[in-house]
Formats: sequence, structure tokens, C-alpha cells
Amino acid sequence: MNMDMENYIQFILALAFVLGLIGLLATLARRWGLGVSTHAMRRGGERRLALVEILPLDAKRRAVLIRRDDLEHLVVLGPDSATVVETAIPVPPAKPAGDAPAFAQVLGKTKTTPQEASQP
Repeated sequence: MNMDMENYIQFILALAFVLGLIGLLATLARRWGLGVSTHAMRRGGERRLALVEILPLDAKRRAVLIRRDDLEHLVVLGPDSATVVETAIPVPPAKPAGDAPAFAQVLGKTKTTPQEASQP
């Protein structure tokens, strides 16, 4: 019984040692620039690639609208495939913020006084 407990403790210590070595090597590899290239990733500024919208079509497929630079692309993603439906869709112009009424203005228009509510 005592021998079994020593084997378990030895196994756990060896596992912790190996996991620690893996973590140390991963940290060193990241510090030296091995693995994922960080040159292609943008740190600041505007990103060129964006996920605009996702629409589930059924249990396994979804339509995805992706923006790259000033163009959008419609793709249908399935469990084993990706189908490009339409490419080079121009990005619609952004609505100016002044066109949409402020939330407080909308609330102000819908407020009714108790006298107005009681009148037919």
C-alpha cells in the first residue's frame, strides 16, 4: 500500500515537471519569435479584416459576411466546406450619427401626460 502511494506521488511530480518544461519552452519560443508570426498582425490602427455579420441558415450552416479593406464577401460555412456566394460587394456608406434621433429624443416624443392618456 505504501509503495503504491509513492508511485502515485512520483508520477504526479514527474507530470508537473514535464508540464513546467513545456511551459518554459513555449515562453522562450514566443520570446525569440518562433511559432506564430507577429509581423503580419497589426498592433494599432485600423484593421483590414472584419467579421461584419453571421446568419445561421440551419443547424449546420451559416452565412458569414466578411469585410476586407473596402469590399465585403459573402461566404456560406458548413461543417466540411466553405462556399463563396458573392465577392467584391461594395461597402454601404455609413449613416451619419446626426440622422438617427437620440435616445432621449425618442423617449421625449413617446411620453404622455396622465391627461393625454385618459383622453380617447
